[in-house]
Amino acid sequence: MEIRFKRPDGKDARGYLAMPKAGESAPGVVVVPEHWGVDEHIKEVADRLAGDGYRALVADVFHGKVTKDAKEAGQMAAALNGQDAVDQDIRAAVVHLEERSPGSRAAVVGFCIGGGLALAAAVRVRELNAAVDFYGIPPAELADPRQIRIPFLGHFARKDRWITPEKVGVLEKQLEVGGVNHETHRYDADHAFFNDKRQEAYDAKAAQLAWDRTIAFLRRTIGGAGA
Repeated sequence: MEIRFKRPDGKDARGYLAMPKAGESAPGVVVVPEHWGVDEHIKEVADRLAGDGYRALVADVFHGKVTKDAKEAGQMAAALNGQDAVDQDIRAAVVHLEERSPGSRAAVVGFCIGGGLALAAAVRVRELNAAVDFYGIPPAELADPRQIRIPFLGHFARKDRWITPEKVGVLEKQLEVGGVNHETHRYDADHAFFNDKRQEAYDAKAAQLAWDRTIAFLRRTIGGAGA
């Protein structure tokens, strides 16, 4: 369901909330979308997390803009204020989940540009307990990966032309230098391999393996059904 909540600056934030059978007692996961906005795919990701026992809230960092057009999506990404998205929209979603269930733990899971924002949130959002990044790396000025203070899981693609294996190698070295509690995995797939709405990139085997690893990671770090 679509919900509204307040950002730290007092402005309205919006998102899509999917609830598990356990209700408010379940741990929370904030989902950060790709540059397409809060589309059906990302809502299905939240629904799937709810099916695995998590309160899943998609943080609408694009403030209602949704598109299927690649050019428009690129424009949305270019216009995005990453610091505002992390410090206001994502933090607001994390705080909202925790206020609904005081004492609960929360993680962030992001995809593509949302993956980079999830990594940045692992540095900047103090209320988080864990972070999962699907093929995204934020600009250096937004976040230094060496400063991540929570468990971090990264999924990357060997055929990715944007988040290349070389860039992932640099990230892995930064995580090691920073002493970050982390694990990264590389898949014989392309960028956006998890998005089953993009058949040119979707890889069912890689997507399922990445999901299984993500749920196992969430169980270890924030709890949930079957932990």
